[in-house]
Amino acid sequence: MTTTQEAVTAAERCTPEFRRDPHAVYAHLRTAAPVCPMRPPHGNDTYLITRYDDARAALSDPRLSKDMYGAMDAYRRIFGDSSVALDDNMLNSDAPKHTRLRRLVNSAFTPRRVEALRPRVEEIVQSLLDACPTREPFDLLPGFAFPLPIIVICDLLGVPPEDRSRMQHLSTTVAQTGFGEEAKRAQQQAEGDLHAYFTELIGAKRDQPGDDLLSALIAVRDNDDGLTESELVSTAFLLMFAGHKTTAYLIGNAVHHLLSHPAQLRAVRENPELVRAAVEELVRYDGSVESATFRYATEDVEYSGTLIPKGALVQIAISSANRDPQKFDRPDELDVMRPGNAQDAHLGFGHGSHYCLGAPLARMETQLALTRLFDRFPGMALADPAAGPRWLEVPFPAFRGLAELPVVLDPAG
Repeated sequence: MTTTQEAVTAAERCTPEFRRDPHAVYAHLRTAAPVCPMRPPHGNDTYLITRYDDARAALSDPRLSKDMYGAMDAYRRIFGDSSVALDDNMLNSDAPKHTRLRRLVNSAFTPRRVEALRPRVEEIVQSLLDACPTREPFDLLPGFAFPLPIIVICDLLGVPPEDRSRMQHLSTTVAQTGFGEEAKRAQQQAEGDLHAYFTELIGAKRDQPGDDLLSALIAVRDNDDGLTESELVSTAFLLMFAGHKTTAYLIGNAVHHLLSHPAQLRAVRENPELVRAAVEELVRYDGSVESATFRYATEDVEYSGTLIPKGALVQIAISSANRDPQKFDRPDELDVMRPGNAQDAHLGFGHGSHYCLGAPLARMETQLALTRLFDRFPGMALADPAAGPRWLEVPFPAFRGLAELPVVLDPAG
């Protein structure tokens, strides 16, 4: 594999072999090349951080900037010009802009608003399960894991029900874009459509505000310094995109691993109070965020004896950090009763000022999805356990998720 003198290519991280088991590669890198230079197809010097301590420090290191405008040439080579209009949000900014945007969004996206969604999430879960076939194999991802968070985030933002499938299609197109010309055109078209859609929706909600998050964001003010039009559109996109893709893949990963570990599933079913700890462990063990979004070095930075030069891009391998034996005992084992499995132990929702704003909602949705699914279908099983899982092959290993999840909800009938 890769040594400290070699660079890992992006292609090596997208092979079927790597997608099936990235953890063996990451284990090697943590020892041999904990800060590994990469040769991605976009041509920008990139370094991959794989150890837990380095990753945690890097996630809050002010020398590693999230402000895309500071690395605009690199950004355009990777994503093109069309993405810029949708990235004027807190995910792609540093203080003081990030601080202002985060405070404004926090003032509307309150814990009370999230908790108030619990009965509605329960209702959506039960409704989706009502519609699932029970005795024959079917794919749980499009039948349950994906509709749940897209309905929830659309309800939260105030997106009309008839637009849900379109939102899912467009954001999926953006997420799965490759480097070919055809893929780039599809990405640009989808991003343009999303920008136009949210611009129109924001205009409609200005005229007729509703009891939804987008209306609250429009109305919010912070010392007369509210969100600009560009920031509103971009924030709406960010909440839509991040609010359903990562949760959908997390639910799929969680169901797969619990079905593949009967003793762990039995422990959760026998003690429902374990579901909260189980979700944290599942996020650590194989969460849906494999790598954090790009950062770039504003000055020379050193991690684990490796110099990251000024201007280089940095990727932080969350999946690797969460399996680091220097932090977690028996990291490659799924253990829902793992001692000290506190919410802030793993890095699945990030760390520092960019810690995932939607983490409470993602936790709630996943907990309710697993609880109701296994309560209602205690005999649920993988349709073909011998076949093994088929994982997504994506151009950037940002998401860790299944391409399909064939199950039988009630094999005994």
